[in-house]
Amino acid sequence: MHASALGFIAISVCAVAVCYSAHCFAIAADPQSQQTAGSSAVSRQIGTIKAIDGTVITLAPDTGQAMKITVQPTTRIVRIAPGEKDLKNATTIQLLDLQIGDRILVAGKPAEGDQPLPASTVVVMKHSDLEVRHQQDLQDWQKRGVDGLATAVDAPAGTVTISVRSKSVVIHSSKSTVIRRYAPDSVKFDDAKPSTLADVHPGDQVRARGERSADGSEVTAEEIVSGAFRNIAGTVNSADASSSTLSVQDLLSKKTVTVKITQDSQLHQLPLEVAQRFAARLRRTAMGGPTGAGAGSDSAASGQSARPAGASGASGASSPGAGESGAARRPGGAPDLQQMLSRMPAVSLNDLHKGDAVIILSTEGTAGLGTAITLLSGVEPILQAAPNASAASILTPWSLSAPSGDAGGP
Repeated sequence: MHASALGFIAISVCAVAVCYSAHCFAIAADPQSQQTAGSSAVSRQIGTIKAIDGTVITLAPDTGQAMKITVQPTTRIVRIAPGEKDLKNATTIQLLDLQIGDRILVAGKPAEGDQPLPASTVVVMKHSDLEVRHQQDLQDWQKRGVDGLATAVDAPAGTVTISVRSKSVVIHSSKSTVIRRYAPDSVKFDDAKPSTLADVHPGDQVRARGERSADGSEVTAEEIVSGAFRNIAGTVNSADASSSTLSVQDLLSKKTVTVKITQDSQLHQLPLEVAQRFAARLRRTAMGGPTGAGAGSDSAASGQSARPAGASGASGASSPGAGESGAARRPGGAPDLQQMLSRMPAVSLNDLHKGDAVIILSTEGTAGLGTAITLLSGVEPILQAAPNASAASILTPWSLSAPSGDAGGP
């Protein structure tokens, strides 16, 4: 997913908060666009430029249908950099400087009827600037991010404890910490909504970015993202391409589970040799043997992922079938399993047949129907090695998504 969506929008009388990829930019409203006593209401629209025809801009808002904006001779157009808190550092630009894909905030008094909105002010975040900031964010999440399952939450104290590779890490929040939660029906990180620690529960997946203590046991978080996800391990009952749904017989619950497959769902098949290495690791775990990155030939299947389901990996990773050397590595040395998975052969819903063994990570969903985030087929050796293991124990190291690239995903 390219930089095409603001995470959420908050508008007050005196300020406009523009959020993009988990970053909230508080921009002081232009005095020219303020509503005065007895004047008509000022309309503010945020979205992406879809087309430019002379002085008319077609805006694709974050919600709702496309609309027309008219740039007048008196319209003030200013450019700001992602991260700016107000307009004091804004640079005046011209209509010719605008391009398709730029993000804009438009203010103006609505015209009568279906006429385009006459813009009094246009605040621009250039697409190129957002892409640069987005890549910087990705690198920072990889460098300073930590993720795991919540084991304890103390909302009054502002802390949540997570389990990271069998070690406890305490995440500290403050009033300035940005806290968000994944939407129940979305696999996209940018769809995460503002939240509080009170919404986090033991068993939820949590990802945080911030400064770590010297021993890594504590993190002072600048940002926290949480979500409740479903982990399913079982065999395919049926695949319905017409409704884009997959019916699976869950091995643990013995119940039939239905998940929806969307264009953002990541479907991959594990090569046999990779599945066998995962299976070997699970057997050693059951026997109390080593499971870390140095534990034999399955080292590529161990470690903690830095990336979300659906996230695009950085360049430089080679074939996943080559063991540890085939997985991109985090600065700390552990393989980036999401990058490894992104290089697995992709499959479609039509490639799945009755009896195929699958492991699925899905959203909670509503009315019992979740959306698949990651689906792995070719996992027969894994399920045979751990018939009583929950899918969570298999999927957890690489299930939570972060600000990413192509498929949405902390």
